[in-house]
Amino acid sequence: MEISAKNKMKGTIVDITLGSVMAKVKINIGNDNVISSVITIESVADLNLKVGDEVYAIVKSTEVMIGK
Repeated sequence: MEISAKNKMKGTIVDITLGSVMAKVKINIGNDNVISSVITIESVADLNLKVGDEVYAIVKSTEVMIGK
């Protein structure tokens, strides 16, 4: 898989929480750093994602917001 995004992190799926339409996928990218992504449950099925799978977290964004 070749993509233009430069911010890609290899990790392992540690949890998948399915909702009625969306799913939250948690990926451990090392040193117990976990990234969460919300994708459709259709995408989870299409990619056949399972806990323990090695995947890439790909970040493509022009801004990061932080609030306190």
